[in-house]
Amino acid sequence: MRSDAGARHHRRDLMLNTLTVVVTLAVCLLAAEVALRFLPVASSLRTLAVTPQSPVFRFAPNRDFVYSRDWHFMLANRGRVNNAGFVNDQDYRKDDPLPLLAVVGDSMIEASMVPYPDTVQGRLSKALDGKVRVYSFAAAGAPLSQYLIWARHAVQDYGAQALVINVVGNDFDESHAAYATRPGFWHYVPDASQQLSLRLFEYRPSLLGRVAVSSALGRYLIFNLRVGVAWVSLKQFLFGGPAMAEPRYAGNTAASADAERISRSLAALDAFFRDLPGYVGLPPGRILFVVDGLRYPAVAAAAAGTYFDRMRRALLEKAASLGYTAIDLDPHFFEHHRRTGERMEFVSDGHWSSIGHGVAFNAVMVSPFLARFQSAPYAAASAGDLR
Repeated sequence: MRSDAGARHHRRDLMLNTLTVVVTLAVCLLAAEVALRFLPVASSLRTLAVTPQSPVFRFAPNRDFVYSRDWHFMLANRGRVNNAGFVNDQDYRKDDPLPLLAVVGDSMIEASMVPYPDTVQGRLSKALDGKVRVYSFAAAGAPLSQYLIWARHAVQDYGAQALVINVVGNDFDESHAAYATRPGFWHYVPDASQQLSLRLFEYRPSLLGRVAVSSALGRYLIFNLRVGVAWVSLKQFLFGGPAMAEPRYAGNTAASADAERISRSLAALDAFFRDLPGYVGLPPGRILFVVDGLRYPAVAAAAAGTYFDRMRRALLEKAASLGYTAIDLDPHFFEHHRRTGERMEFVSDGHWSSIGHGVAFNAVMVSPFLARFQSAPYAAASAGDLR
């Protein structure tokens, strides 16, 4: 009898202790959830499904979002995903009679951490108001191969008469499937003869992912604390793995210019220029490339011969040989830094700050490419006029 009574008492204590732990944990999680809802926790932009039937990468439309980084909500900013599913304060119209200039890029143009009026596209839209519409088509992580899809979307679905394509350090190798295959994006894949062709890597939202980002605590763990990255690092530390040296970076991408990476990147660049006319149907004079740089003379000197240094030069030369206009931003960045001492990016983030966007905007505004907008209605200009 005593033994049975003792066992029951032990089970009761165990259950009470377990319940206490569970309730305490639940209260702590609830308190964290409530507290975080009053703080600028990063939002999920909620990518829509990208399939052969819906091949254009976009976000869930008509939603406000918050951007922030790290545990202390660095670079907090509020923005909007518009009716077309892109980060832009404007709603896009297909029936607007004004000619359309489309700005295409990756996170530099998505610019979730920069107030929209301070972005290149926001400034262009204001400067050209009443003469030209300026719409942006961009998302973080997109390479050159994905830009073709958005450029075609802008031309075919919104009637864009001109394109500004922003190019950054990782746009080249990440266009090749050997280096990146991000769900929802199009990448170049080699066939048996090593010829490159575009392939969609489909994306379908998961129920678990939707549930996780519906919670402020879940978003804080995923986007601010990046627990997924931390977990991979922890597993490598606990269970071992191949030792990897910390890569050197130049132009916000690994500096290594090994022969294979250069060869594949040049092949992707050639494929991009091969496909560009067919995808967008615009003459070279209606397409402007804006090429990010090393931004400071000392950095550029130290980065000579690195991957981005070589690839940006290759793009500038290729574009010029095919009749495209391309702006090398480095001279503009160098001059701005010389005059003001200001930096073009955030202290702890390589993306352009409002200052960098302002320099890029000024470079576009003084280019011959945009001078035609201000001298005559752009829609009336012929392809010959724009070459």
